[in-house]
Amino acid sequence: QVQLVESGGGLVQAGGSLRLSCAASGSIFSNNVMGWFRQAPGKQRDLVATITSGSNTNYADSVKGRFIISRDNNKNTVYLQMNSLKPEDTAVYYCRLSHSRGVYWGQGTQVTVSS
Repeated sequence: QVQLVESGGGLVQAGGSLRLSCAASGSIFSNNVMGWFRQAPGKQRDLVATITSGSNTNYADSVKGRFIISRDNNKNTVYLQMNSLKPEDTAVYYCRLSHSRGVYWGQGTQVTVSS
């Protein structure tokens, strides 16, 4: 099993920044993909960004140039630096880890951007 614990959400004004963290523990495996997804009220859960064990990254078009995903393999932690936040970034942000044995989700952390 894999446990994912997110932190760093909160309330911020438009144009501000937040940094999310997600610490993984358990049967992580060295070859995995970690990422962030978000779900706004009444909408589906969408990809924000992913990063492989080798640090290859992928971003949703809506966050390119504003968000940066990174990871520390020694700490089994993935980060999401969110800059120039907009009200439409408001959502619950979920951490996800996937490897050959399965897909695992964190409990989510709320990000609210006020205008």
